[in-house]
Amino acid sequence: QLQLVESGGGLVQPGGSLRLSCAGSGFTLDYYNIAWFRQAPGKEREGVSCISNSGASINYADSVKGRFTISRDNAKNTVYLQVNSLKAEDTAVYYCAAERPKALYGAQDYCTRGDVMDYWGKGTLVTVSS
Repeated sequence: QLQLVESGGGLVQPGGSLRLSCAGSGFTLDYYNIAWFRQAPGKEREGVSCISNSGASINYADSVKGRFTISRDNAKNTVYLQVNSLKAEDTAVYYCAAERPKALYGAQDYCTRGDVMDYWGKGTLVTVSS
């Protein structure tokens, strides 16, 4: 069964840090662009960060620039999202998603368009609260 499995979420105080992981199960992530999305209660899903299959292209939403860092370790078949200086507004379920690059879409579409993704994880909850 092909799936993505997120882990690393939890309850953290403002200013704290977490490392979220996204592991591929049943398939190798090497060929896939990976994006992290999040959805807060009552809000639309938003793209947070993304990394190309080669790792050469990385992007962040303006709201997380300078605080979040995405990386991938293909040997471990895992993509990470280091989240630092957390704020209450970062509270959300964080999802990772994978896209096998397709000529049909723009090079960066996978960073913000959930509809182009091929696989989704079930999410990990990040709660930032004192």
